Amino acid sequence: MSTGAAILKGADTSIAFAEYESVRHRLPAMRRQTEFVRAENLDAIADQFDVFLLDAFGVLNIGETAIPGVVDRVNGLRQRGKQVLVVTNAAGYPSSVLYERYTRLGYSFGPGEVVSSRMALLKGLQSYPHRKWGMVAAPKFGREELPDGAIFLEDDPQAYAEAEGFLMFGASAWSEARQALLEQTLKHNPRQLLVGNPDLVAPTEAGLSLEPGHYAHRLASATGVEPVFFGKPFPAVFDMVRKHIRAGVPDERVVMVGDTLHTDILGGNAAGFRSALIQGFGFFDGGDPEAAIESSGITPDFILERP
Repeated sequence: MSTGAAILKGADTSIAFAEYESVRHRLPAMRRQTEFVRAENLDAIADQFDVFLLDAFGVLNIGETAIPGVVDRVNGLRQRGKQVLVVTNAAGYPSSVLYERYTRLGYSFGPGEVVSSRMALLKGLQSYPHRKWGMVAAPKFGREELPDGAIFLEDDPQAYAEAEGFLMFGASAWSEARQALLEQTLKHNPRQLLVGNPDLVAPTEAGLSLEPGHYAHRLASATGVEPVFFGKPFPAVFDMVRKHIRAGVPDERVVMVGDTLHTDILGGNAAGFRSALIQGFGFFDGGDPEAAIESSGITPDFILERP
């Protein structure tokens, strides 16, 4: 289940990669340069790490399907004494929905073992004055965890005009018409734009879905309003992650595992952790990422065939 409704057409990966590169000026910088080593899966690198930070889409699952073998892999890491945390940009869903979803897929993650960009955004809101927020979010998931007085942005232009700031959670109910309304109101009256999910795309069974980051960067380019991002690759979500990592574990014994260079790998590196790129599923879906690594300069410590 992605948070985006629209599906990217055409040569998905190359288009998405080019879009990520076009917004590099808004992304964190690499903290250190490295050279990658190829390995088969997480078991092959397990001795080098005490903590595994796993992306969800492209590592645990594709859409509504668990990636074969990964449930057993996660359980095996735990049996070896490893700490396993999910670090996901899925900001569109309440925490209860995320936990239920992982359970349905066969995983057993309990409280404190999942850190989402939604959690990071909601924590970040505590430092902002109370205001009437307009929300890019799906009403079908209800108001669980959402700020009091916030309104869902749908098709009424008045709601956009009345909002005192904007929160982007998920794009499953978003549309080009609603994007145009938000762009227009920000041009007329610039206000703060806070974004939980910086992903441009997410892997689904049908292809790559367009995510909140795609729409947020378009708004920034069109209106000059610079978004504040809370998910990977930005620091806020990793600051939350650090509070869940076992005491005394050095950064070099923590690995961020994901399928996307510009979120998982860049974010893990910028946070001071090591990183492992999944080649066989998700963004690259079995394609060779070496050209993208060379072009972007975002280099993981490992390239894994599968999780």
